[in-house]
Amino acid sequence: MENLFTDDYYMRIALNEARNAFERDEIPVGAIIVSNNKIIAKAHNLTETLTDVTAHAEMQAITSAANYLGGKYLQNCTLYVTLEPCIMCGGALYWSQISKVVYGASDDKRGFKNKLGNLHPKTEIISGILEDECSLLMKEFFLSKR
Repeated sequence: MENLFTDDYYMRIALNEARNAFERDEIPVGAIIVSNNKIIAKAHNLTETLTDVTAHAEMQAITSAANYLGGKYLQNCTLYVTLEPCIMCGGALYWSQISKVVYGASDDKRGFKNKLGNLHPKTEIISGILEDECSLLMKEFFLSKR
């Protein structure tokens, strides 16, 4: 029997969150957190809505997942996010001890890889899942601003 719960499957849900951000005139980044094949958090950027530079999709998802689990550590959880996390989000992911981070598009200017190099030593990182779709949504957003 084929596993329906693949990285592509979950990234499509994160992309739906990114589209929600786009519709709200937010930078279109979406994130979900999964534990035991169950989505425990869904979020998208809210920096404009909340006038809060820390209201990135990842930060919203981390807070929501921690509240759901009743603790600050996200061990045995996977974050799916449409854009490589920035260094702020990378730091929060490090402290959360999340088990796995899967992202779509790389962010060569602001992504954690160029600044931090890595997250928590036990965190598995997978990149490039639905990268073209994730990148296209970002490009469409910024083209609409010009």
